[in-house]
Amino acid sequence: MTGHAQEQTPQAQRVEVTGSRIRQVDLETAQPVQVMTQEQIQKTGLVTVGDIINNLSSSGTPAFSKGSSLTSNREQGGAYIDMRNLGSNRLLVLVDGKRWTQTTGGYTDVSTIPASLIERVEILKDGASSIYGSDAIAGVVNFIMKKTMVGGQVSLYEGANQHGGDGKSKDFSVTYGAGDDKASMLFGLTHTDQGPVFARDRAITATTYGPNHLNAGYGTGPWGRIRAVSGTGAATGFNQYLTHTGGPQGDGIGQNAALQSSYHTYAGADADTFNSSSQMMYLDPTRLTSIFTKGSVELPYGMRFKTTAMFADRDSSRQVAGYPLNSLSQAAYPVYVDKDSVYNPYGNKAAGVAAGKGQDLFFYRRTIEVPRVTDNSNRTLHIDASLEGDFNLLGKSWNWDIGYNHSAVVGTTLSTGNVNLLNLKKALGPSFVNAAGQVQCGTAAAPIALTQCVPFNILGGPSASTPEALNYVMSTGQGTYGSNVNSATADITGELFDLPAGAVGFAAGLEHRSVSGYDRPGQFEQSGYSTDLAANTTTGKYNVREAYVEANIPLLKNLPFAELLSIDVASRYSDYSNFGNTTNSKASVMWKPIKDLLTRGTWAQGFRAPALSDTFGGGSQSFDSYLDACDSAFGQAAKDASIMARCRAAGVPAGFRQVNQAGTPVPAGGAQTPVPFNTGVGNSLLQPETATTKTVGFVYSPSFFNGFSMSIDYFNIDVKNRITGVSAAYEINQCYVNGVQDFCNLIKRDSTGQIVSLSRGNANLGELRTKGLDFSFNYRFPLTPYGQFMVRSDSTYVDEFSTKSTSTANFINYAGEFGINRVKSTLGLDWSLGNWNATLTSRFYSHVKTHCVFSSDPCSNPNDVASWGTGYNRQGNMVYSDLSIGYALPWKGKLMVGANNVFNRKPIITYDAGSAYGGNSSSSSVDPERPIDRFFYARYTQSF
Repeated sequence: MTGHAQEQTPQAQRVEVTGSRIRQVDLETAQPVQVMTQEQIQKTGLVTVGDIINNLSSSGTPAFSKGSSLTSNREQGGAYIDMRNLGSNRLLVLVDGKRWTQTTGGYTDVSTIPASLIERVEILKDGASSIYGSDAIAGVVNFIMKKTMVGGQVSLYEGANQHGGDGKSKDFSVTYGAGDDKASMLFGLTHTDQGPVFARDRAITATTYGPNHLNAGYGTGPWGRIRAVSGTGAATGFNQYLTHTGGPQGDGIGQNAALQSSYHTYAGADADTFNSSSQMMYLDPTRLTSIFTKGSVELPYGMRFKTTAMFADRDSSRQVAGYPLNSLSQAAYPVYVDKDSVYNPYGNKAAGVAAGKGQDLFFYRRTIEVPRVTDNSNRTLHIDASLEGDFNLLGKSWNWDIGYNHSAVVGTTLSTGNVNLLNLKKALGPSFVNAAGQVQCGTAAAPIALTQCVPFNILGGPSASTPEALNYVMSTGQGTYGSNVNSATADITGELFDLPAGAVGFAAGLEHRSVSGYDRPGQFEQSGYSTDLAANTTTGKYNVREAYVEANIPLLKNLPFAELLSIDVASRYSDYSNFGNTTNSKASVMWKPIKDLLTRGTWAQGFRAPALSDTFGGGSQSFDSYLDACDSAFGQAAKDASIMARCRAAGVPAGFRQVNQAGTPVPAGGAQTPVPFNTGVGNSLLQPETATTKTVGFVYSPSFFNGFSMSIDYFNIDVKNRITGVSAAYEINQCYVNGVQDFCNLIKRDSTGQIVSLSRGNANLGELRTKGLDFSFNYRFPLTPYGQFMVRSDSTYVDEFSTKSTSTANFINYAGEFGINRVKSTLGLDWSLGNWNATLTSRFYSHVKTHCVFSSDPCSNPNDVASWGTGYNRQGNMVYSDLSIGYALPWKGKLMVGANNVFNRKPIITYDAGSAYGGNSSSSSVDPERPIDRFFYARYTQSF
């Protein structure tokens, strides 16, 4: 952290700084720690701490974006922090030094931490597994909550986008505290409501690839497309589509679906497809209510009892387009339009068909009448209690504490918009016109009661469907999930003995932690008789016993070129019930050659144990988006003869074109697969990740330049035995672009070259490493008649962000490509005068390489190489600025108004932001992690 020299006095209070268990007076440490205060949090204009910290220069793209509406993870709707793009599950989140809740995937939802009760946030940009155990590879974020409060405070916040007032955010909080040094209690209630943003409401997000390529992302249409059924049950022969009015929004009227004359040859025309973005959310909504209490009481013999309790209730929702249904949506349970259905234009009852010559029909049809909606209700409980005290031993002061920590997550999901294939098969089965003129399931000789089956004119499109038929064929999916983390801890810290340079600090502790969790899809979803992606139950548990020691040894003090020299060493032993034991150690050095300059360095070992879902995941189906490397028009095989040769060797025919769910060749950006792949399968043989972190840097606070300080820190993090869930695009590229045979073994193609089976799950794959520089400075200007000014800046430069897929593969460097900017920087200017204050903060993102997707678009570097192959586009630097203005009212009130993206920097089309290229936007090619609009807000706070 950027700090100033601290003078130690005997009365100074010793505190624990994130990254060390040894209590100390000097807040300068051998490890880089960034501090964010409550005042800085308020001035961001954001309501969740996850959004706030993810705007820091050292933060990466969050794991579960609100733009990923197609994501089926249970974590969707929460807020997760990513440091250095190493993944949210490689970051440890603490609250007052204690582990916070985790999901079965190992992710911590920080939206449950009430921002109004935070005193400060300490962000350790260093490995800390020797102190805290698993997950602290990318660093540690420690939320330090307010300890005491006398009186209360109410805060009201509301904000919305300038365009149409969407993305509305509301926040209400009330906090109250009472007590004294003997006993105190703090209470907080927070309610946050963040509204949706629909893709259709802005031209730039209304289609998959933007206004210049309106039809490139269109998929299965809402009117019946029919083909004959082959001997193997696949589609063959004629290819026809119901004639209709209207276009790709499904807004027309179809002709009589029972007549062959109502169809025309299908050729993928725009009007015969559908713009799925028109029904999708660009940003998902969420609603959160949390209750937080904290208390402490003095006990006899110098002891103190402390406790914290939090309960949070979060409801989130996501909406995507109606299901792109076809006869083989679930290959294990095919459904056709029966030859004896009255709606079959080629059936036995159709005009012009000879008796007994009718045939079943293979069909395609998107059910846009009922968009797919998933509601996720999540309840989180955290309770911790500790007993602490102090004593003197041989003239030295010691502190001890014992505690218990309980965290639990319980949730349910409810999904609509999928199809019950059992009922659909009946609804598309034999039918007849009864005496009352109604179409009825069954035959005249063996009718099925209208209360037991409703015929569905699926080929007639949305204009022909009825509420009764939709209610009959649609399915409601349900699922439950949860996780529990219980830990008991005992810690002791103090001073062992004196050296000439000072006392040797010491800390030690024990921890026993048990982790369990489950994810149970509904029985009907597990059966595979629903178009909801089939999944299996995940359930598992493990225990871990741990012990650590830490020592801080002062070597020199108050000597020439050695105002201070000390080392800190620590080691932690962990014994896991599911994979064995591991020991991780750390050594840090802090040296002050002169009073104004602090130099520091750290070498640390780290590890991350496999999460429950990594090891015990049941797996599920997924319609993945990807561009086949073997596609002869847009794949890398079209640009590289060696890749083309690998595709030929795999049996891919010449001129091969990947097809989308509509059966037409994909555009340059790829598309979703027509058949589901198998994903997320757990691996019981997984071993923990191991990491080595090296940092070196300095803090300079010149005495001749009062109010100024700066720091520079170099970081180098190497993660081996990497646990990763590989994507379809990654797996395909590893096979055909990089020639890794292990991945080729997981891909199967049919005789036409189409990928019909791909298995992807979790594995210990290769290595991940990143290195670069953090730079920060602060300067408080001399007080002027025009107010107090202060400038502050934090920047991160990424020199390398590389992975290799196996131990023998080559490293591929992604630094400077989309999502991993080489430079990210924030620059803030603070001003205050009397009751007024204002802050202007700008965030800078350096240029990145993105895919050249369409030949009609400019491609700045068509012959240069990126990680995906030849050709990339250079997307320029981006700057966003936020402004807040506050005024302190005489009755203990504070008013703050502001605008994020105050200069209204317009969003741009970035194809890499879309899910086809692994981006976070399911609906469009606009990055959901950047402002979509200018956002206005106001907050009023009243103290009492």
